Formats: sequence, C-alpha cells, structure tokens
Amino acid sequence: MEFLIKAGQLILSLSILIVLHEFGHYLPARWFKTRVEKFYLFFDYKFSLFKKKIGETEWGIGWIPLGGYVKISGMIDESMDKEQMKQPPKEWEFRSKPAWQRLIIMIGGVVVNMIVGIVIYILVLFAWGEDYIAAEHVHNGYAFHEYYEGLGFQDGDNVIAVDGEMPKDVVDINKFILLRGAREITVERNGENITIALPEDVDMEAFKQGAMSGITPRYYAVMDSVLVPESEETAEDEMRPAFLAGFEDGDSVVAVNNQPVVFWDEFTSIINESENEVVAIDFYRNDLPQSLKVQVDSNGRIGVAPKRLSQSFIISHDDYSFGESIPGGLALGVNTLKDYVSQLKFLFTEKGASSIGGFGAFGSLFSPTWDWEVFWSMTAFISIMLAFMNFLPIPALDGGHIMFLLYEMISGRKPNEKVMEYAQLFGIILLLSLLVYANGNDIYKAIFGD
Repeated sequence: MEFLIKAGQLILSLSILIVLHEFGHYLPARWFKTRVEKFYLFFDYKFSLFKKKIGETEWGIGWIPLGGYVKISGMIDESMDKEQMKQPPKEWEFRSKPAWQRLIIMIGGVVVNMIVGIVIYILVLFAWGEDYIAAEHVHNGYAFHEYYEGLGFQDGDNVIAVDGEMPKDVVDINKFILLRGAREITVERNGENITIALPEDVDMEAFKQGAMSGITPRYYAVMDSVLVPESEETAEDEMRPAFLAGFEDGDSVVAVNNQPVVFWDEFTSIINESENEVVAIDFYRNDLPQSLKVQVDSNGRIGVAPKRLSQSFIISHDDYSFGESIPGGLALGVNTLKDYVSQLKFLFTEKGASSIGGFGAFGSLFSPTWDWEVFWSMTAFISIMLAFMNFLPIPALDGGHIMFLLYEMISGRKPNEKVMEYAQLFGIILLLSLLVYANGNDIYKAIFGD
C-alpha cells in the first residue's frame, strides 16, 4: 500500500508539473499566432489513451508516462517530423517567426516551472508554516562522523556558529558546509569556544566518506523501531538480529559489553566495530533492567532504528502571514535552486554516478501516507529541479533549443536543419540512456541494497 500511495503522489505531482510546463510553451506560441498541433500529457507512441481535437490542437493523454509535449508546427522536436520540414515555411510555423519570439516560446516552460515552484513554496509557508529544530533545544551537543573527528571535532561539542552565524534549523548545518561553502565552525567545549577551520575540499571528502549528514544533534540510545523480517520465507542472512534476539520497540540501551552507553552515536559506534560478533546489550524496558545477547551482522548492524529527530527534540514552529510568506517562499525557492545546482558536483565522482536515481528515487521523496504538506513541498522542489534540468544546453531539452536560438541571434544565421536534426536525435538517445541508467540504479538498489 505504501508503494501505491507514493506512486500515486509521484504521478499526480509530475502530471501537474508537466501540464503547466507545456502550457509555458503553448501560451506564448498562441500569442505569436504559431500553430500548436498537439498538447499531450505523457507520450502517445502509436496510440493514445484519450484525445480530442479542439480548434487546430489535438489534446490528449498518452500511454507512456515519461513526460509530455506540445507539437509546434515547423519545429524540429522529439516528433522528428522531417516531412513537414521539407515543405516551404508557412506563416503560422515556428520557423517563420522572429528569433526573439521563438526564444520566448522555448524559454516559457522553464520560466513556468520556476515560478510554479516559488508560488507553491509561498502557499506551503502560508498554509502550514515552518517547523525547525532551534539550537537552544539541543542540550547534549552534537555527534560527529569519524571524518569530522579527524578535523578536530569531538562528540559532545556544541556547535554555536557556522561561518559566524547559527542556521535557523540545526539540521541545515551539513547543508551550509557541503552546499553553501561554510568553512569555519565554532563549537563550545568544556566552557571554551573553539573555532575549527575546514579544508576547502571538505564537501567532496565528506561525500566520498559517507559523511553527508556528518554533524547531527545527539539523542538518546532508544530503539524506536526493531526491524522485523519481511516474511517467514526470508533468507537467513536477511533476518533481523535484534528481532530474533527478543528486542522490542522502545528498549532504552544503557550498556554494550559492559561499556556504558547514553547516546545513539555511542551505541552504534560499538555495534559497528563488532562485525560478526555476539554482543551483550543492557537496556531498560518498562522501567525494568534487562540484558540480551545479539549477533551483529557482517555490515555491523543488528536491525534497529532510532527515533527521528522530530521525535527526539522540541520542534519550534513559525506561522507566516500571506505577506510574510511571499519573501519567505521566494527565498526558499532561490535557495532550493542554489543547493540543487551545488550538489550536482557530487555526480561527477564514482560514488555520485552510482547514486543517480530514477522514478523510484523520486517516489521515495514522498510520504508513505498521503500528506498534502509533504506532497506540495516535494512538488515545489521537483518543479524547480525540472526548471534547471530543462535549461541545460542539451539537444532535445528546452536548453538545447535555446542554445541554438542564441547562436542564431548572435551570428545572424540559422543553424543548418540537418545539424539540428542530428543534434535532436543525439539528445533523445542521451536522455533515454540516462533514463535507463537511473532507473537501472533504482532496480539494482531494490534487489541488492545500497
């Protein structure tokens, strides 16, 4: 059921954004009296699920849910309609319009996606406000990944400034370092303020070493979720050790192999270092002390999960008036775009390439229960992401057409139509290859794990 709920949210989100994106092309095309032959949600190769012709335009829904399109007369696009291009130009065709009009038609989809993302963020802030974990509610300091420990941090250090100021939400500390270039962290340790300068390549090194969330507020060692086998037929090596040993949700750990434990990072550190070993865990259940032994697997895990940060800390909340939500939503949209562009640098690494995801990765962004706040927040994020991706100068994307139009406007010469056709074909093959690769990664991870 969770899969269906996530899939339904993804399909609805993409459908809304695709239709609005294509209207970004359709409306300026009609304003400039350019004929639009088709307007489709999804692709209709060979046949469509629904179609109806209104005026000069056929409106429909295709059967291949990989996007959508408008077919504009006299334009080399994904339809690869070469026969039309062999005919003399007609006054209603795209190719007959001035370059500045064609540029507005092509840039319309990107502009709409960016505006839609910001508008949704404005409405989300107005409707639901904003939750965050304020620094004043972190009372036990922070836990640091071993990479950050190598830079001079110690578990329990209390972060008090990131490049001179503290993020509104402490969860954003990692984002400020990895995506926004912060390079000085001030911590309070034993009553003394210490400023640690980070190396310039801290972002790439943290990514390579799995420390993307390397600085987190400390929370107590409580087993919020003891993972259970998916079925009775689950293979022995896929069983959940903690479940088999008799642990239950809510068990509060106080020691592992007689080593005192207070915080979750202390607990996981000992477990991770005990691969393939049997460890004795002392804990409290219903205020009564108990002890059980458990076999740690080859990955240093026993199959338990902690409380989410939102369950472990006091959550602060800000409500927004409509007037306040406008600059707030604008700032959120701009920062989302900047952060998304910044994180693309990680893709150009071996680890980054393997992390590229397709529809499964997109679906995982949504809530397993239907949550309108999460739905609209994720839709805003995807809209801004699509705006940027479509702006890339890749043939078959809007950015590819914009690139050729800018060349024409600067040089005063139209690109050769054969060159345009080959470029469009290359772009389609490239995009399909990326689609197969990304979704192949999803399938691989679903079968073999991360």
